[in-house]
Amino acid sequence: MKKEYAVGLDIGGTHITAGVIDITNMKVLESSMHKESFDSNLPVDQVLGIWKKTIRASWDASGVETMAGIAVCMPGPFDYETGICWIKGQSKYEHFYGLNIGDLLRDRLTLPNDFKVFFENDAVCFGKGEVYKDNANLSKKVMAITIGTGLGSCFIDKGISINSGNRVPTDGEIWNIPFKNGMAEDYVSLRGLISKYFDLKGTKVESGLELYNLAVAGDEMAVKAFENMGEDLAEIVIPWFKNFSVEHFVIGGKIADSSTLFLPAFNKKIKEKGLEITVQISDDNENAALLGAASLLCDSSILNTELIG
Repeated sequence: MKKEYAVGLDIGGTHITAGVIDITNMKVLESSMHKESFDSNLPVDQVLGIWKKTIRASWDASGVETMAGIAVCMPGPFDYETGICWIKGQSKYEHFYGLNIGDLLRDRLTLPNDFKVFFENDAVCFGKGEVYKDNANLSKKVMAITIGTGLGSCFIDKGISINSGNRVPTDGEIWNIPFKNGMAEDYVSLRGLISKYFDLKGTKVESGLELYNLAVAGDEMAVKAFENMGEDLAEIVIPWFKNFSVEHFVIGGKIADSSTLFLPAFNKKIKEKGLEITVQISDDNENAALLGAASLLCDSSILNTELIG
């Protein structure tokens, strides 16, 4: 059986990771992995230049000449059917509002107009990838979130993403759920953490890493900021744990790296509600997202199209 390959992209607010995926075996070619960090609020042309560099580096390193398409994990708000970005007021991709990302990628990479470019919510890609990595999760109801510059989420029932119906929030997204004096993402995200610390201590930090280092060094208010975020996260997800009958909860995203600081407070709240749910911190966000992206290209109607080299 001839193997099929595609380029998978995990695009976040501060990074892009590219990897070539062996779709036949659902494996990421490790030698093709390439990552770049950048400011997503740079002008469109500059961001596209970084994307092109990353994609080409991955494609070239893979040694694969023919690709079935490109599968993109992208944060919302985003029209995943048409490829149009609707992100606005989230401190990322401010210049991409209303633009067709598929057309921009094809143009910048000099690809044919009919070259396949598919999009899916980054949290859905991450969640599906984590499920595929552990076959035991294919029989479970799983909720997965990503905490970084934003708050992503997905709900998966027996390997299938659920984004409609009364068991899940609108589009399966919790970032914009009303919470306290704003919405969930105002409290559980990088900006939420930084804001918490400023409210507690009156000191502004420039990054999550700076705040993490302060907490590790013993800054009580930095520690408190992480704990508060853990408590807020619990309050946000508990209603959906109950509504969706969640059995397994996966936390990913850059801020998941600091889970030792917020997870105890989160787990305490969950325990107080008498919920028995396994909680997992992902240690492989990027591979999981790329594997989830590969699921977009497993449809035979896609793989049977003419491949482009």
